[in-house]
Amino acid sequence: MCESRCGILCSQCVYKVQVGCKGCINIEKPFWGDSCRVKECCEDKKNEHCGFCKDFPCELLTKFSYDKEQGDDGKRIEQCKKWCSK
Repeated sequence: MCESRCGILCSQCVYKVQVGCKGCINIEKPFWGDSCRVKECCEDKKNEHCGFCKDFPCELLTKFSYDKEQGDDGKRIEQCKKWCSK
């Protein structure tokens, strides 16, 4: 079962406890702002997570994954691949 749309492991996220985040799958808006473009794109395409998208990994997800401040050097992309293989 996936934990997020983009491949972030919510169970390992420090914000889950700090701000009471329930993960993007279970909320309408993220705690950090009005929207998340990755979440919106995934849900608009009716995909459980980005790994099921025909454009995976797209430019939007790749930029997010390798962002200097919020990125994880591609770990979320690899996680989506793992979820797809289950």
